[in-house]
Amino acid sequence: MAGVSTPGKTVINTDEAGQRLRKARERLGLKFREVEVASQKIADRHSNEEYSIGLSRLSEIENKSVVPSVFRLYSLSTIYRLDFREVLSWYGIDLDEQPADAKLHDLQETHLVRFSPNGFGEVQAPLSLDPGVDLTQTTFLSRVITRWGALPLHMLSSVETSRKRYAVIGSEDWSMFPILHPGSLLVINDVAKIANSGWNDEWERPVYFLEHRDGYLCGWCHLDRDRLVVMSHPSSSIPPKIFLYPNDIEVLGQVVGVAMSLDAARHRRIRPSDA
Repeated sequence: MAGVSTPGKTVINTDEAGQRLRKARERLGLKFREVEVASQKIADRHSNEEYSIGLSRLSEIENKSVVPSVFRLYSLSTIYRLDFREVLSWYGIDLDEQPADAKLHDLQETHLVRFSPNGFGEVQAPLSLDPGVDLTQTTFLSRVITRWGALPLHMLSSVETSRKRYAVIGSEDWSMFPILHPGSLLVINDVAKIANSGWNDEWERPVYFLEHRDGYLCGWCHLDRDRLVVMSHPSSSIPPKIFLYPNDIEVLGQVVGVAMSLDAARHRRIRPSDA
């Protein structure tokens, strides 16, 4: 009996997964031949034979612990009207684990985070605070949270996140340090208009997240007709970059929120100018 395990979770074996698929087929009264024909229609629609499931392969999936390819698993989920995420979990793949697994390998380059915010997982979140707390003052929240609970991730969509995206500052991207530390998680709105003035100091100045042909940038911006200057923090010693706008660079939005570790400063790389 083939088995697949996930840390802290029930062992899911492919025998059981195959049986679940068989039961789903039988509940719909579908014969092997009907599933084969339906999968071929999906393959034809996508012009990809990988979606097609032959009679012998379907029998092996249900009875011999054969793990279907991602294309065939999609076909079966679609034909049986099953949620694809749930069927993946039968084989031990939990998409809610993507963020945690991604953190096992930090990326040096700044990048967008494209994991779906509409997963079925949960996070522990503060559900209520001490009503006497004054949030206008600096507060140690751990002492004023009166109740914690599990918040389904899909409920985050109600906190007006539909117009926001997320990105991570690369582990070796010191361009906006100390305002933004390497490894910081950024919340980005979809405002694409560059402001050339209107702030009192560097902390008020808008920080923009941009995409160009070679990757992503995060920094202050100044727009002069068709020239966009992207500036790093002076302490980084990284010179400004100039792009043709909007031909060579796109403003994805303005950074409106950040979560970062203050430990980054301890591990700051030594640049030639620091030596």
